[in-house]
Amino acid sequence: MADNKESRKVLVLLGSPRKKGNSAILAGQIIMGAESAGAEVETIFLHEKKIAPCQSCYACQKKDSKGCAIDDDMQPIFQKLIKTDSWVIASPVYWFTMSAQTKLFMDRCFALSAYQKNPFAGKRIAIAMSYGDTDPFTSGCVNALRTFQDAFRYVGSKIVGVVYGSALEAGEIDSNTALMKTAEELGKKLAG
Repeated sequence: MADNKESRKVLVLLGSPRKKGNSAILAGQIIMGAESAGAEVETIFLHEKKIAPCQSCYACQKKDSKGCAIDDDMQPIFQKLIKTDSWVIASPVYWFTMSAQTKLFMDRCFALSAYQKNPFAGKRIAIAMSYGDTDPFTSGCVNALRTFQDAFRYVGSKIVGVVYGSALEAGEIDSNTALMKTAEELGKKLAG
């Protein structure tokens, strides 16, 4: 008997400048789990996008706003964010917090409410982070995690899970088999 339940749509936002970096590998495991659970997944490599910083013009917050005033690659991303059920945000830790690519994306999400009323409500979020230190506290990973927790709590989205681990060299995190399995399970949970 066919299952008529519509599959979840998952948008993966890779915030590393390395396509095959450690946070991207974690995101790949989440993708594997989500796809195995029937989700449709799309990935955006933020480093290749032209995303300007927020200009604090507040055009997106004005009555009858048409959206963000900045015409760049964030415009189509806004539409994808709205149309998907779940987001995966993957970032390495650079200088005690998320990467600049990820922070630009997060700051520009301020305008998302101009495109749809309550665009964050009901969104399911997964976070994947890697850091070069041996500890999430001394590396600054906890600073980024706290930012994600506070931001998504404020807008009414639910973080369904977080995976993070220590790895400095590109691809090194792949050897952490327990973490890879946890990431895959998070993908299944995200799709469920």
